[in-house]
Amino acid sequence: MTKIVYIPLDERPVNWDFPQTILANNCELELAAPPLSLLGQKKTPAPIGELWNWMEQQLADAQYLVASLDQLLYGGIVPSRLHHYNQEQCQVLLKRLEELKQKYPQLNIFAFNLIMRVPAYNSSDEEPDYYDHYGEKIYRWGWLTDLLGRGQGGSQDEAEFAQIIDFIPDEVRKDYLNRRTLNHFVNREAINLVEKGIIDFLVIPLDDCAEYGFSAAEQINLLKLVEEKNLHERVHIYPGADEVGCTLVTRIYNQVMNRKPRVFVRYSSTIGPQIIPRYEDRPLGESIKSQITVCGGIVVDNSLEADLVLMVNSPTLNGRKMQEASEAVMHKDTSYYSFRNLREFAVSMDYYLKTGRQVALADVAFGNGADHELMQILAKQGTLGELVSFAAWNTPGNTIGTVLAHALIRLGSTDKPVNGPDKFILDRFVEDWGYQVLVRSYLKGHAQELGITYFDLKDQRANISNLTLTKLQEFTKTYLGELTSSYQLEAVDFPWHRLFEIKLISSISV
Repeated sequence: MTKIVYIPLDERPVNWDFPQTILANNCELELAAPPLSLLGQKKTPAPIGELWNWMEQQLADAQYLVASLDQLLYGGIVPSRLHHYNQEQCQVLLKRLEELKQKYPQLNIFAFNLIMRVPAYNSSDEEPDYYDHYGEKIYRWGWLTDLLGRGQGGSQDEAEFAQIIDFIPDEVRKDYLNRRTLNHFVNREAINLVEKGIIDFLVIPLDDCAEYGFSAAEQINLLKLVEEKNLHERVHIYPGADEVGCTLVTRIYNQVMNRKPRVFVRYSSTIGPQIIPRYEDRPLGESIKSQITVCGGIVVDNSLEADLVLMVNSPTLNGRKMQEASEAVMHKDTSYYSFRNLREFAVSMDYYLKTGRQVALADVAFGNGADHELMQILAKQGTLGELVSFAAWNTPGNTIGTVLAHALIRLGSTDKPVNGPDKFILDRFVEDWGYQVLVRSYLKGHAQELGITYFDLKDQRANISNLTLTKLQEFTKTYLGELTSSYQLEAVDFPWHRLFEIKLISSISV
């Protein structure tokens, strides 16, 4: 059995649970993940020294290390946006990674490190405190810096840039730039470690990015370095974040099993592949190619030669106009009717299944949740229970990487054939559809009377967890019916003490 030591991006279920769950019934790979006590808590960084010690103890009999550098250097994704480290401190830990490679030459290191995001709104929930007042302007500052730096924009952009520089205090701009500069330095050093043979495979995901901005400018710099060193096959840069643990584990699985799964991609809209989704910087079709490639697969031209048909419910509006899933339940933009054909999409899915194709659904038409209309169509059609994988959470990159990872490992497993939805898919129906689209909207709308806010459950966490459990159990009866006859949703929790994400405690009887 091949052993993988896994250091996740943070302690949330999407990073800690998901890779372990998709490998739960796999006989070929063993995944060793640290206990949650070593992964910190949101803004509280992990105990980095203890985490490194745990990792070193696990590596003696391991063949692979999948490691978040954000976790190993800063203590997690949110601490990577808050720290005050310097280059020398980071170099000490990167040197320690080199020493581990020398000590365990059999070890293949698959690392990932984010290009730090630039949220376009005022909130310090995951950012420095000053983001409450300057977040939106920091976003525009980065956008205009990049736009004007490329020789684009006009006099109005220059005037806005000058106003923003006057508005954001010098100490805020200095603090923010110092941190970005250091994080960018670490990404460059990681590429150098690939060239030296220390890191065998590197992913640099763009976290919540856009076409212009600090992230876009840093990406160009890193791409030039990759090109200069001719490391295209071993360094991949594309939109994503929380799904990367899953996709790298899948790449290792396919490598160990000597598989190159073939994926045919089918969209709900003819313009789907060209749409630039919200939270990303490039056409959806290009992001999907990146996700398939990193998973160790290849895109093929037709469904007949494919091991997997990836059905993509795609957005119809570019960038920031792309709607949120909860908003679309009652007020859907007309383009979602005129620029795609859900009926044809659903019928095609049914056709592929009835002709023996293995089908997975990546629902990315909206941000942060499933397409309520499509899910009801598929439930009535009887399609949901036939899917090999499904997801519809957060950004398109998050969803697509998760679907591909789960589907490709499930299809490649030799211990048992794919037969109906497994626990992971049922959890995704409940969370990505039931919670993110319906129950979360209810809780947000009733937050004041429930004594909470969206970003703080205050002293009501237990009560909100019980209410959410009841609402989700009602959802499963109403929308999933017999599909969940062997599925038990036992409890719900809120790992970051806010409404945005949940943790499901569930089981399935075989």
